Amino acid sequence: MNTKLNKSDWIILAIIFGTNILLNSYDYYREGNQLIEYLIDFPTSTILSIFIILVFIRKIVPEFLVKRKNYVLFLISSLLLLIIVGSLDNAIGRLSAGKSLSTITERLSFLIGGLYNSTDMVGLPLGILLIKKFYEGQQELVTIQKEQKENELKLLRSQIDPHFLFNNLNTLDALIDSNPTKAKEYINRLSLIYRYLIQTKDAEVMELSKEISFAENYIFLIKTRFGNDYEFKIEENTSIKDKFIPTGAIQALLENVVKHNKSDGKTPIKTTILINDGWLIITNSKSDVVSKPASFGTGLENLKARYRLLSDEQIQIHDMDKKFEVFIPVIELTA
Repeated sequence: MNTKLNKSDWIILAIIFGTNILLNSYDYYREGNQLIEYLIDFPTSTILSIFIILVFIRKIVPEFLVKRKNYVLFLISSLLLLIIVGSLDNAIGRLSAGKSLSTITERLSFLIGGLYNSTDMVGLPLGILLIKKFYEGQQELVTIQKEQKENELKLLRSQIDPHFLFNNLNTLDALIDSNPTKAKEYINRLSLIYRYLIQTKDAEVMELSKEISFAENYIFLIKTRFGNDYEFKIEENTSIKDKFIPTGAIQALLENVVKHNKSDGKTPIKTTILINDGWLIITNSKSDVVSKPASFGTGLENLKARYRLLSDEQIQIHDMDKKFEVFIPVIELTA
């Protein structure tokens, strides 16, 4: 909780205490109180009330409720503060009215009266301020969570680009010597891909149609790099207009296929990108060539983490004997 009183807090206190002074002035007038009582009682009561409020907000609530969560100490310290300050206010009121403190015979009753007095002095303004501080804290929490979510998404997004770069530089280097014409096309496709990555670097979701176009260029790079080891097919069983997926999601899934499936040189790894209502499904045949320990891979873990931040729906992974399927939800943005 923010322990400092801001401008709006002081405005609220000014309105409350100003109204209270006006009402009490009317009561004092009806009771025929002396001018000295106006001049002493109202400023004293206001100062003591603000003192109680500041001690509660800056010390008692943060220390005993928030930090220690010690409700017994909170109750004891609150009662002591209210009794002491309330009794002090009553004592000053008696003196301003020309009464002697020596006439107080029942001290316990006087202290209880001080508790009632201080509760009446600060109950409303303190309650309003605490409620206001609570909702301001909730709003700050939402803002912080939103900023944290955006930062996490950008971090997850940034993890894709270096991985993608390292996968292709060596291929391009070899291709320049063996097939300059192919290398030129490879560079052209690579530049289109990087232009897309730069344009979408801050976008958490992207139109499915643009991601499919990106995937077609990316598939070209894979096929150029690995020849006939991989086959790809894209099937659209529904309209992809106004549909979205996390930016770079298809790239991550295709990377996962290549990373965990190596062709034996005879049978290609067949991959299908299927778009149905609500889902984009990538299915690939599994290789008998074991290149690495079985793993969902960093790319899939990355994508799963992004979906946890972007959508209530989560990706589904089906790891079967002969094929591997990943279902990712298609996001439909609402205005």
